[in-house]
Amino acid sequence: MFPSLAAGLGLGLSLIVAIGAQNLFVLRQGIRREHVLTVALVCSASDAALIAVGVSGLGLALEAAPWAVQVARWVGAAFLLAYALLAARRAWQGGGLPSVDATSAREVVTTVTDRADEASDDGATVQTSRAAPPVATASIPDRTSRTGALLTCLALTWLNPHVYLDTVFLLGSVASTHGHTRWWFAAGAMLASLAWFFSLAYGARLLGRMFTSPNAWRVLDGIIAVVMALLALSLILGG
Repeated sequence: MFPSLAAGLGLGLSLIVAIGAQNLFVLRQGIRREHVLTVALVCSASDAALIAVGVSGLGLALEAAPWAVQVARWVGAAFLLAYALLAARRAWQGGGLPSVDATSAREVVTTVTDRADEASDDGATVQTSRAAPPVATASIPDRTSRTGALLTCLALTWLNPHVYLDTVFLLGSVASTHGHTRWWFAAGAMLASLAWFFSLAYGARLLGRMFTSPNAWRVLDGIIAVVMALLALSLILGG
């Protein structure tokens, strides 16, 4: 029992801990602290479902339908290219909300102060300060909706043929060698996926201080664009 569980955990981690489209998306959502629980749960549950398919022997049935893998390959390549273009546009334009400049902030503070002075002249005891508070001028990346994050996460998972090769075929084949303890092997692989995605999603916030400027987000989006484009190219070339 334990050897199979440990083997599944080790192989699962070795397959999932790599730079890929899914991991980069989880990392980005974790840094932004947007829908982190939803993204981690969807990725973990998707992996668990695919692992169960492979261990149950249904992976052999999928081998009889190679056209399904080809469809996933081309659709996945198209999606990755589209995502790469969006990331490249964010890297080029900054992808942020308009920042609040100091002039606008002073106008607001001046208006509030003048009104407070008027109230003070009428007998009200209002304490104000004419010094404008420091205003952050860094752009903040647009917030992703929960539905958008969910759909992107599902697409990056289920439209990637490499996911089927790793979870359904490879893990399923290795699990078959464990005989009656193959489901313990599957449990280990599922545990590896669960631990990795939650660690990546929630651990990414530790990098938050590195992404307090628009330039840092541009660099990250530029890296994402390059990796997504390379992955799409590998799918198109049949890699």
